[in-house]
Amino acid sequence: MHRRRTAIALSAALTAAPLLTACGGTPHPGAAAVVGGERITVGQLESRVNEVRAAQRAAAPDDAQYEQTVARTSSLTRDTLHSLVLDRVLDRAAKDARVSVTRRDVEQTRTSLVQRAGGTEALQSAWLQQYGVAPARLDDSLRTEIQAQKLAAALGADMTTTDGKATFWKAMSQASKELHVDLNPRYGTWDVQKSSRVDARTPWVKEVTAAAQQQTA
Repeated sequence: MHRRRTAIALSAALTAAPLLTACGGTPHPGAAAVVGGERITVGQLESRVNEVRAAQRAAAPDDAQYEQTVARTSSLTRDTLHSLVLDRVLDRAAKDARVSVTRRDVEQTRTSLVQRAGGTEALQSAWLQQYGVAPARLDDSLRTEIQAQKLAAALGADMTTTDGKATFWKAMSQASKELHVDLNPRYGTWDVQKSSRVDARTPWVKEVTAAAQQQTA
């Protein structure tokens, strides 16, 4: 998984990413967020968080280790909502750019990463530990990463450069505006520059730069 660790640079780029949206409206009752008129309910958010916690509990050798994991990932709920919203924004941006991802794309990527990680369980464990992705959601996460890579390619955005990152995030910003993203105030506002979720470990964000770095290496 060393290739993935080389991609941390884009996390810093997020601090300079354009404002996606901070609508300031009030989401529908029971919603954690409203994206494109569709609700991400608090129940859906809690279900995703519970999936991760269950996987973390199963992976922990004892209660003490699990408690340490929970403490280390105390922002899991906010990070998860950040990912759920950002994934929908990415999906819109990809559709605007006529980018699509096939099942074969996902299968090929998974096969490659499994080989590098040393097995399926090792890959699932790495995704869980590094990105808070439950094993059952691995393919969904890989699909999102591939989608981001293809979007960057379609935009001609070299994610190893400042201009390339600006191009990518401009498309994301436009998609976010089209979707009128609105968060429940309890989770903050949708502002990539100022939100505490700027540092959320979203796998596809890092993978876009990792792929670009490999191509130019």
